[in-house]
Amino acid sequence: MPSGRGATRFDPKGGPGTRLRERLREPPPGPARPEFWRSPVRGVRFTSALGAVLLVGVPVLFVTGLLSYAAYNPDLRGNDTTPDRGWLGFYLFAWPTDPHWLYRLTQGVHVTLGIVLVPVLLAKLWSVVPRLFVWPPLRSAAHALERLSLLFLVGGALFVFATGILNVQLEYIFPGSFYPLHFYGSWVFIAAFVVHIATRVPVMVRALRGRRHVGDEEGLAAPAPAAPTISRRGALGLVGAGSLLLFVTTAGQSIGGSLRGTALFAPRGQDPGPGPNGFQVNKTPAAVGIRPEELGDGWRLVVRAGGRERVFTRAQLLALPQDEAALPIACVEGWSTGDQLWSGVRLARLGALVGGAGRDEGVFVESVQSRGAFRSAALRGNQVGDQRSLLALRVNGADLSPDHGYPARVIVPAAPGVHNTKWVTRLTFGAV
Repeated sequence: MPSGRGATRFDPKGGPGTRLRERLREPPPGPARPEFWRSPVRGVRFTSALGAVLLVGVPVLFVTGLLSYAAYNPDLRGNDTTPDRGWLGFYLFAWPTDPHWLYRLTQGVHVTLGIVLVPVLLAKLWSVVPRLFVWPPLRSAAHALERLSLLFLVGGALFVFATGILNVQLEYIFPGSFYPLHFYGSWVFIAAFVVHIATRVPVMVRALRGRRHVGDEEGLAAPAPAAPTISRRGALGLVGAGSLLLFVTTAGQSIGGSLRGTALFAPRGQDPGPGPNGFQVNKTPAAVGIRPEELGDGWRLVVRAGGRERVFTRAQLLALPQDEAALPIACVEGWSTGDQLWSGVRLARLGALVGGAGRDEGVFVESVQSRGAFRSAALRGNQVGDQRSLLALRVNGADLSPDHGYPARVIVPAAPGVHNTKWVTRLTFGAV
């Protein structure tokens, strides 16, 4: 190109487009600038220590959650509240009845561990928050995918922990049923967690081995830190103390005995009173709209199998051979009772009276309750065939109270509490 007067020279470092790109690369004032973050606690070793705890805790939390879902026998009639689960139910199996405290253990671990991990999760999110404001927000297609995975990871973690804790506290504020929300949210979270772990474990291992320079590479350490008010070791100790406090004030609701009184933050941490019926309940007849007269002398139990049917009064049920079983009540919210001594008629015996209750034959249980969740439940043949599975009429030597299911309730070893249906009015064998 001519270089005379009026000619335009090409400046590869100068033009308007170049200056615009440079301005776009310059982060705006605020959290996008590294100097905005000044805590001397942040660093890859601090983050890695918290990540190591979550690396152990989250898989345990996920597996016990899957076991909780399996315990509901979701492939039986009326039990599944998570439609279209598809291949996500690949692992389902017939939930066993032995040991009789199995659900009490797995759900107690699930709920207690979930609450204990809350301080660790919040501290981990705090430690990496500068990475959420990196500039420019999207540097390439690969960077965009990484940012998307972080969105699912952080959003999934907050959603799953929040819904779980609200459910434990019996605050049903969800826009839909807790069960599908928590189920699908957990799968999204664990998928993002696995992707994150696959890419970040090498960094975590290097950091925990003491290679301090990793912190600068990851952009977590403050470039101009403020004067420290607590050491990183002290901050980790504070997180651990918070988790320990939550354990002490939560675990008692599942462990029981003298420790039940320590469950200060558990909604069912204290027994409702003395006496044979003095143990926890989740719902009362009044809460689910059952009128007193529906549980009075006019109450009847209908037992069906195939084309046969028999109707029993409570007195007639009491006249049948009575059996006993010492079994706990364990609920999805994490609380459980110790073993209570139940007495009543074996489910298998009732089925045999109408020609049902073979070893492989289940039962569909229906309650007087006409509204609300879990007013019916399906039990597998192995549950019906267990000699400890009863239509209970009495507990600890006394008649059931209305809150505990009078006139009759189901009690099955190792079953979730909501499947121990109260105020039973119909048993249909073979209809599962």
